[in-house]
Amino acid sequence: MKQAKRYGLVALVALIWLVLDQLTKAAVTAGIAPGRGFSVVDGCFNIVHVLNRGAAFGFLNSEETGWQFWLFLGAAVVVGGVIVHIVRTAPASRMLFFGLGSILGGAAGNLADRVRFRAVTDFLDVYWGTWHWPAFNVADIAICLGVAAAGFVLLRQGPEEKGNN
Repeated sequence: MKQAKRYGLVALVALIWLVLDQLTKAAVTAGIAPGRGFSVVDGCFNIVHVLNRGAAFGFLNSEETGWQFWLFLGAAVVVGGVIVHIVRTAPASRMLFFGLGSILGGAAGNLADRVRFRAVTDFLDVYWGTWHWPAFNVADIAICLGVAAAGFVLLRQGPEEKGNN
């Protein structure tokens, strides 16, 4: 697969995730006040409006946003560089490029929020009884799916394929 096609596929997947993420966050922000929400499936799923200043699933979430912003900005730059390297050097795989595009699109969606608002809008609330998974968003889904897809492809490669990179 030619380099342009590799980067094009990754960019297209990233753009789709970025648009889905930003549209859903805009709808939540426009329709639900922060800290509020409503039940979608009683007993297991809510739509809520949470401002997360930390990482995925609320990790490192606090009111102090100075150092977190720079940490996550630096992490996004590193992730972008790693993705470019993998796209350039890895054996062609649509699943790998889907995974990398998903990671890139999810990271871009959360980074866009972080740059504009110094926080990420989370809104998907999954729970069972008193157990709650931390609220998350479409970008987090993209990143998790992307890591699973890319990880599957990279772990499945034999040593001879890895050595050629």
